[in-house]
Amino acid sequence: MQTFPPQKLTARALWRPTPDSIAQTNLTAYLHWLRRNRKLDFADYAELWQWSVADIGAFWSSIADFFQVNLGKGAQGQVMSHPFAPETLMPGTQWFAGATVNYAEHALRPASDDTEPVLIFESEALPGRPPIRSTLTRNELRAQVARVAASLRAMGVRRGDRVAGYLSNTPEVVVAFLATASIGAIWSNCAAETNTRGVVDRFAQIEPVVLFAIEAYIYGGKAHDRRPTIREISAALPTLRHVVVIPQPGEVPGSRVVEEGTEVAWHQWDKLPATAGTSHVPPLVFEAVPFDHPLWILYSSGTTGRPKAIVHGHGGILLEHLKSLSLHLELRQGDTFFWYTTSGWMMWNFLVSGLLLPGLRIVLYDGSPKAPDFSVLWKLVAHHKITYFGASAPYFRACIKAGLEPGKSNDFSHLRGIGSTGAPLPAEDFCWIYDHVKGDIVLGSVSGGTDICSAFVISCPHLTVEAGKLQCLALGASIQAWSEDGRPLLGEVGELVLTAPYPSMPVCLWDDADGKRLEGSYFGMYPGVWNHGDWIELETPSGPCVIHGRSDATLNRGGVRMGTVEFYSVVEALPEIAEALVIDTSALGGDDRLLLFVALQRDVTWSKELNDSVIRRLRAELSPRHVPDAIYPVAEIPHTLNGKKLEVPVKRILCGVPVEKAVHKSAVANPLSLQPFIAMAARPGT
Repeated sequence: MQTFPPQKLTARALWRPTPDSIAQTNLTAYLHWLRRNRKLDFADYAELWQWSVADIGAFWSSIADFFQVNLGKGAQGQVMSHPFAPETLMPGTQWFAGATVNYAEHALRPASDDTEPVLIFESEALPGRPPIRSTLTRNELRAQVARVAASLRAMGVRRGDRVAGYLSNTPEVVVAFLATASIGAIWSNCAAETNTRGVVDRFAQIEPVVLFAIEAYIYGGKAHDRRPTIREISAALPTLRHVVVIPQPGEVPGSRVVEEGTEVAWHQWDKLPATAGTSHVPPLVFEAVPFDHPLWILYSSGTTGRPKAIVHGHGGILLEHLKSLSLHLELRQGDTFFWYTTSGWMMWNFLVSGLLLPGLRIVLYDGSPKAPDFSVLWKLVAHHKITYFGASAPYFRACIKAGLEPGKSNDFSHLRGIGSTGAPLPAEDFCWIYDHVKGDIVLGSVSGGTDICSAFVISCPHLTVEAGKLQCLALGASIQAWSEDGRPLLGEVGELVLTAPYPSMPVCLWDDADGKRLEGSYFGMYPGVWNHGDWIELETPSGPCVIHGRSDATLNRGGVRMGTVEFYSVVEALPEIAEALVIDTSALGGDDRLLLFVALQRDVTWSKELNDSVIRRLRAELSPRHVPDAIYPVAEIPHTLNGKKLEVPVKRILCGVPVEKAVHKSAVANPLSLQPFIAMAARPGT
C-alpha cells in the first residue's frame, strides 16, 4: 500500500459543544426518542454510532419512524433482504420490502405556514445590472410542481420514463425535478455549462423522453447562450419527444431554438401543455412507488471510460438525507440552508433535500463564486441570513489567497454551521475560518461522493472540532480503514471501505441488468465490501479521522467533477499533441491548481500560439473551469509497464510526497520520464 507523509495537524481544538448546546440539538431529541420508544440508552456519540452499524435494520427503521416517513401500507416489517445471495448483504440489498414512498410527497408536505418562502434564488449580477432575486413559498412551489407534473402527463410521460435537464441552478430545475419525481418518472440533469459531447455521453445511456433546457446561463459576468448546444443535444438523442425551453434568469422567453416541423415537440416554460392559457392549477397527485424505485440518475466522472449512470432510489435517499441534514448538520425549522454548487454536482441534490425538513428554507445561487470577487458568496450569506453555508474546500483556499476577512465586513450572527467538501480541508484552512469568519460555528469537513449522494464522514454537533480533522463517521455508516490484504487499521492510512449495506448506495447502474458493472465498480478490490477510493486514517472506530484524498484521478474544479479521459480526448485531438497528462494538485493538501503536461509530436515546437490553441479548445469543448493554470511541454508522458499513464503517482510527487513513496520505479516503463515532475516538485513556490 502507498504511504503518506504524516499530516501536520495542530492540536488546537477550534470549537467545543457545551451542555446547553448539546441539549438543544436534533440529535439529543433523537436520543430521547430512542429512550422512550425503543428502550435504548447511549452515553455518547461513539456508543450511538456503534449500535447504528451493529443493528442496521433497527437503526434505519428508527430513522423512518422518527422522521415520520410514510412507507405505505404494504411494508412487511423486514428492513433488509437479499434476493440473490443470502450469505452476503452487499451488493444487491433490498430495503423495506413491500413499502411504497414518494420523495416529492415528503419534500412538499404541508408545513405550519406554507405562505413563508422555502426557496430563495439569486443570480450573479451582469455588468450594470442588479442581481436577480426571487422567492417561492411552499404553496407557490406546490402549484408550479403541479403545473409541470400535469404537463408531463399530457406529454405521455409515465412511471419509469426518464426526464432530463440541461439546466443551471435556478428555481425551474427544482420544479422540474420534483414534478418528475411526483409522477414516478426518473430525473437526470447536466449543468448548463457542460458541452454537447459531455451531455450526450451521459443522456444517450438513459434514453430520455423529455428534455428541459435553459436558453442561457450567467457566469463570470456574461450570459452564455446555450441554444445552439440544445439543438445539437436534441438531434443526438433519438428518444426525445419533447423539449421544454426555459428563459435565461431575468429574461422573457426567447425564440425557439429549432424550426417547427421536427419530430420533437418544442415548448416554452410558460406555455406547457395541459396548463397553457389557463390559471387553473391542477391537483398535485403523487405516485406511490416501491422504496427502491429510481428517483434520479447521477454520473461518475468517467475517469476510465464513459461515465457510469448511477441510480438512486426514492426511499434510500429520503432516509439518508433526513438523517444527515437533521442529525448531523443540525438543520431545523426556521433555518436557511445554502451550499454553493452547480446543478450537476451531487451537492445540489443534497441541498434540495433541505425541503424535506419542515420550515427550512434553501438558497440557490447561479453564477461564479468570484464575480466580481470572492466576497460575493459571503455577502450572500449575510444578506439572506443563512444559517448553514457549504462550499468546496478549494473555494475556502481561494478566499484565503485573496486575503479575505469575511467576519470583519459581514454580519454572521445567524450563521451556526459551515460545510466543506470536494477535497480535504487543510488544518490551516480550518483555522482561517474560525479566525476570520466566525469562532462559534460547527465546521464540518465532510467526505462522501456521487456514488452515495451523501457523506460517509461528516460533522456532529455533540463533538469537538479539531483543525484538519473530520469529526466522525456518519450514523449507519460501517466505515473502516483497510490494508491491501483487508485488515482493519487504526491510526494508519488505509482504503476507505464500507462493510455493511447503506440505503443510499446505488440501486443499480443503468443498463447493468446482471449487476456485474456495479460489482466491478465498487466491490472488485475486496469482494462483498464497498471500496470507496479514498485514503482514510481513523483515530477511533467512530472518528475523528483524516481523509488523505482520492485514490483515483478525478478532476474536481469548483464542484464540477470530470474524468481525465474526457480531458485527454480534447487535448490529444490537436495534431501537434502526441500525448497529455493532467494533474489536479488540490488532492493531498496541495494547492488548487490544474496542471497540464504535453508531449509534442516530432518536429513540433512549443509556442504561445499552441498554448493558446489548447486553452481555446478546452474552454470550448469542456468548460472554462477546466482551463489549466499552466501548461508544460515534456519529452515523454510517464507510463506503467502495461501502458497506463501514471496520473496518481505524478500527482503525489507534485504534492510533495517523496518519489520513493509515490511510485515504485520498477513499475515505470521509463523511469527517466519522471524527472521533470521530480524537478518541478523540488522548486520553491511550484
